[in-house]
Amino acid sequence: MSRLILLGSPGTKRTSYFMKGAARAGADVELLDWEDFPQGLWERVPEGERAFLKIDPPQWGSCCLGELDGLVREYEGKLKELEAFGRGRELCFLNAPDGIRALLDKRRCKRRLLQAGIPVTEEVEPWEEEKDRPADDMGKYPLLGRLMETMAKRRIFQVFIKPNFGSGAAGVMALRYEPARGEMALYTCGMEETGTGRLVNTKRLRRFTDRERIGSLTERLLELDCIVERWYPKAEHEGFSYDLRAVVQDGETDFILARLSKGPVTNLHLNNHPLKARNLGLPSQVTESVEDICRRAAACYPALRSVGIDVLLERGSLRPRIIEMNGQGDLIYQDIYGENRIYTKQARMMRQWIMQNV
Repeated sequence: MSRLILLGSPGTKRTSYFMKGAARAGADVELLDWEDFPQGLWERVPEGERAFLKIDPPQWGSCCLGELDGLVREYEGKLKELEAFGRGRELCFLNAPDGIRALLDKRRCKRRLLQAGIPVTEEVEPWEEEKDRPADDMGKYPLLGRLMETMAKRRIFQVFIKPNFGSGAAGVMALRYEPARGEMALYTCGMEETGTGRLVNTKRLRRFTDRERIGSLTERLLELDCIVERWYPKAEHEGFSYDLRAVVQDGETDFILARLSKGPVTNLHLNNHPLKARNLGLPSQVTESVEDICRRAAACYPALRSVGIDVLLERGSLRPRIIEMNGQGDLIYQDIYGENRIYTKQARMMRQWIMQNV
């Protein structure tokens, strides 16, 4: 017997709209709740049976940034269980567990793309090599001080700092530093929680210019496993800066959405503005270049049939650079509330598999 299974969380937009796409595609997909994993999978796919599995991310149980690495490690453990389970059975995946795990690590992903000659946003992390020597500035906050030294030395005056493992703008900080005037500005959704003092993620972007507040927030994030990247001026449209989210499936760019913002962080859950990329009026060669680097990036991960890719267009030149990739970046509200094209195509992929394995 062959089965189609969605491993996810009932009642979420992901599962609800995927099931609508499955019905539209004529695919009989069963929903397996993460709460029933792994026992539920053992029961549904005993030895000798075949299954095609789509893995949705589980619901995160905390907004505390200090707990983020632990949550990711727990998720990685579940993905490893899925890998092991698949070795003894005829189990196929829309996105294989090892491919999803590879993209959880932003630093590792970025370096792999660089090796393939794909343009990415530049890392600014030689300061790692200088952690053992005293900082010349911000002595109370040594990690920030050393980062500022590196920025001044390399004449890079604005950077993004973000947890190496994480998504949805969790903990992202945009830091601007003008060494000649000693001025700083920080934009972040991270805040120190009243009462507990924990560094938590919020859905509100705030701007700080007080050096003490900037030092306190930034130092705590840098103590975690973070990636630091050059903050490039982004292309603009009607007074908004923007970047792009592309979804590539089976080598085709199925959706490109612009995310417009008045601030440096463009994630849509921060009340930023979505716009279909075709409405930006970009030259055809720019659109073709974006699609080309997205296809090339997706090809670096053949175990992933569907991938979400964030792309920056540099202001002026419109040169594209990949910001990051996501092995589960297929939830686009502007799609699910419209044609629901992305999930319907995934369901068709699954239906095609079961037609070949009746």
